[in-house]
Amino acid sequence: MALIEARGLTKSYAMGEEVVHALDGVSLDIEAGEFVAIMGTSGSGKSTLMNILGCLDRPDGGHYRLAGEAVEALDGDALASVRNRRIGFVFQQFNLLPRTSALENVELPLVYAGLPTATRQARAREALERVGLGRRLAHTPAELSGGQQQRVAIARALVNNPSLILADEPTGALDSHTSEDVMRLLAELNHQGITIVLVTHEQDVAAWARRRLVFRDGQVVEDVHQAPVGAEVAP
Repeated sequence: MALIEARGLTKSYAMGEEVVHALDGVSLDIEAGEFVAIMGTSGSGKSTLMNILGCLDRPDGGHYRLAGEAVEALDGDALASVRNRRIGFVFQQFNLLPRTSALENVELPLVYAGLPTATRQARAREALERVGLGRRLAHTPAELSGGQQQRVAIARALVNNPSLILADEPTGALDSHTSEDVMRLLAELNHQGITIVLVTHEQDVAAWARRRLVFRDGQVVEDVHQAPVGAEVAP
């Protein structure tokens, strides 16, 4: 059974008197353990798909199953529960609280989950060590480089032990050297068994993935498997 099963997904938006079909009957499967890059021009539908896959939005039509669970008809609380249990998010702008330490930023999903303080801190510390920031626990975002801030964001995505990480332009705010470091980290996490789906405009970022989907006008126009440039990170 695929981790992600999408069948005939549609999503439209009204733009004045015009109706924009952001998704036009998209069907795809993503297996557990895949590393998938989604590409396409602005308005192609890739971000709309990511929002639906992340249970941040619902399709107008079609069906979406995540780990076998039908999620398109769930109410808001149930969707939030699915996000918290199964999905970690990484964004272009990091979305860290500026006056809060790295440890406290990573703890946040566990606060929402109602875990006790000692458990939260232990799991947040473990996640930061996993991304190489075990010595930066008390640093605020202003005291960290852009690459380190993105690693904190990745640690926050990992802290609930998700089966899926959704990364929306994760290197968009980083220089090329730091981008490579972040992509190498995501590749390492993928080799550890986490499914990675990322949106990117950059060919060199997409080259780290094992599969590339290209969107145009709300449809998948290309779906290819490839040898990733980061294959050497595998044990």
